[in-house]
Amino acid sequence: MKLFKNILESVKPLFVKGGKLEKMYPAYDAFETFLFVPDHTTKSGSHIRDAVDLKRTMAFVVLSLIPCIIFGMWNIGDQYFNAISVETNFLNNLIFGFWKFLPLLAVSYAVGLSVEFAFAISRGHSVNEGYLVTGMLIPLIMPVDVPLWMLAVSVVFAVVIGKEVFGGTGMNILNPALTARAFLFFAYPSYMSGDKVWVHGAGLDGYSGETILGALASNTSSWDNLKWNFNDALIGYIPGSVGETSFIAIIIGALILIFSGVGSWRIILSTFLGGYLTALLFNLWGVNFLMSTPAHIHLLIGGFAFGAVFMSTDPVSGSQTNKGKIIYGLLIGFFAIVIRVFNPAYPEGMMLAILLMNVFAPLIDHYIVDANIKNRLKRIN
Repeated sequence: MKLFKNILESVKPLFVKGGKLEKMYPAYDAFETFLFVPDHTTKSGSHIRDAVDLKRTMAFVVLSLIPCIIFGMWNIGDQYFNAISVETNFLNNLIFGFWKFLPLLAVSYAVGLSVEFAFAISRGHSVNEGYLVTGMLIPLIMPVDVPLWMLAVSVVFAVVIGKEVFGGTGMNILNPALTARAFLFFAYPSYMSGDKVWVHGAGLDGYSGETILGALASNTSSWDNLKWNFNDALIGYIPGSVGETSFIAIIIGALILIFSGVGSWRIILSTFLGGYLTALLFNLWGVNFLMSTPAHIHLLIGGFAFGAVFMSTDPVSGSQTNKGKIIYGLLIGFFAIVIRVFNPAYPEGMMLAILLMNVFAPLIDHYIVDANIKNRLKRIN
């Protein structure tokens, strides 16, 4: 690391005030603070001295995503080779999935960081760190065969409209990764839904790559009669977005977030609880197959678990107060299941539920804070 430090120090005069590349200092600062702990401190008032800056916090989130990434790449290969009825092994699945996932990741980071750097240079401030995570989340919530140009357009929309117009990281009201997915879903729905987008090559030879939610939403078969079972949904041997299929991998990531203090356990647990109780209530009616699907199965399928762990816990767009986090999570779980069972055209529900609650998170916190103020005033009087 000393070599990199010497290189950065040698070129720094070009980027500081008065240097030939002064306007490019935000780009230099981004590389320097990514490799080394920044020495920036506040000039007045109280502050916390800590080596864990925002970039290191984001690094914990990326670390928590690794189990989903590895399993997702393996599942891409496994689903494809099963579709064409070819015998394969773990390594072949992983390698095949790697080469399918890599272009999605490369486009996400290349386009997103280019936009981030452009805004930072034009505004003369440091590059926002938030895209370190957003750039990883976006390809994980996309179908494997989504056209790269569509992915690039969705990334530009997410960064510019979903974040930069509000002032950048820390100011956005919507989760940027979900903003990208929502844009693609409404702009190009045929590439984000149906039974031909979730498995590479699913359109060949009449092979159906439908998801569990798609099969249940069609109201032609109940959970008990599907070709998948509980273990398939738990481990992730099912079609779906790249990183959303394995419940076990997602829970491993959740534990990393919780024990590192980066993710809110209140939001995660309350989201699962809200979804479970709502699904349990619908089980009493059982008007359609999604309503009659066991409540615990609802937590395993689709993007529910991934959204509960990695999307709803966004520290910027989520609720900030402790009580507010519980209410926020419960409502996400509630609306996700409500949308799922009442809207056959979009049985997923998690994306819309989180974006909806992103909008109402400040209102929840407002009433929590207001109630606390009133309670303290009552104690004084």
